[in-house]
Amino acid sequence: MKILVVDDERDIQPLFEQRFRKEIRSGEIKFVFAYSGEDALNCLKNYLHEAVLILSDINMPGMSGLELLDQIKKKNHTPPPVVMMITAYGDDENYRRAMELGADDFLTKPVDFSTLKEKIRALKE
Repeated sequence: MKILVVDDERDIQPLFEQRFRKEIRSGEIKFVFAYSGEDALNCLKNYLHEAVLILSDINMPGMSGLELLDQIKKKNHTPPPVVMMITAYGDDENYRRAMELGADDFLTKPVDFSTLKEKIRALKE
């Protein structure tokens, strides 16, 4: 399963790589990291929509995660990727807006990796 992680904080990459070390080593999961919404759209274009799951931060400079979500859901991907929004701000407005734009799930920072792994496992079934 290919997962695109979108976050402007670069320290997210070693964190995900450490928490999913076993799954990466076994080839079960492959992560691709983008550090802005614009980078994420380029990744999706370059990987021909191979990403099955997109984990995106909401608050980023330039294109926000919500704007990225809107762009992803407007394009006709077949099948469409699952998009989970991640934010440090679990406020009702961001949640409501993300759901209106078609988010499949909403996680708050710090990410509970046990819960995230369960959600990923459920996607693969």
